[in-house]
Amino acid sequence: MNGTSHAAIGAATGFVVANSFAASPSTTLLLVGLGGVSGLIPDLDIDGKLRGKITLSHKMISLSAQIIGILMILYSFFEKTATERWLGLGIGVMINVVASFIKQKHMLTITGAAVIAGGFSLDELWLILLGVYVIIASFSSHRSYTHSLLGVIFFGFIAYKFEASLGIQGVFYTCLGGYVSHLFADLKILPMNKRGIKLFLPVSSKEL
Repeated sequence: MNGTSHAAIGAATGFVVANSFAASPSTTLLLVGLGGVSGLIPDLDIDGKLRGKITLSHKMISLSAQIIGILMILYSFFEKTATERWLGLGIGVMINVVASFIKQKHMLTITGAAVIAGGFSLDELWLILLGVYVIIASFSSHRSYTHSLLGVIFFGFIAYKFEASLGIQGVFYTCLGGYVSHLFADLKILPMNKRGIKLFLPVSSKEL
């Protein structure tokens, strides 16, 4: 199933949850949006719709890092002592070398690290855990751990903490429901799916 269908099913899940909680129009809109995003979350393990939205171009990041490296070298030579100049030169060169190896496939990992940093800065556990999830997804093969019960449990805990942080009823059920709807839609029993999901990883790698 494609990303648009997953987002639509997730959004519908959010609408159902909003109605069950008799949510206000603004809260309903929020839950519909959260459901749509949650319906795409499991596919962060591929270069899909959501992954493309949350990651910047690797060329932009690489160029920015190279500029920062050059500026650090120049600043070190004009403003620092002899020892600090060589240290600044080394760091600047290292930044430029690392920047030259940045590829688009690395951007989701970098995004996850940034989300974790934001979580620590804002003191939000759900955001830290979401960053960890994103990094795990960046290293996972498609339809593996993000499409398993472990993924459901981990994301469910993130959703639980997210609702506690927002203080809005229905956020947990919407996020979890949107996520689970994605897994159901990817089951091999559905005629449009040639592959299934490995729901019981790492205990079993059988596709369902």
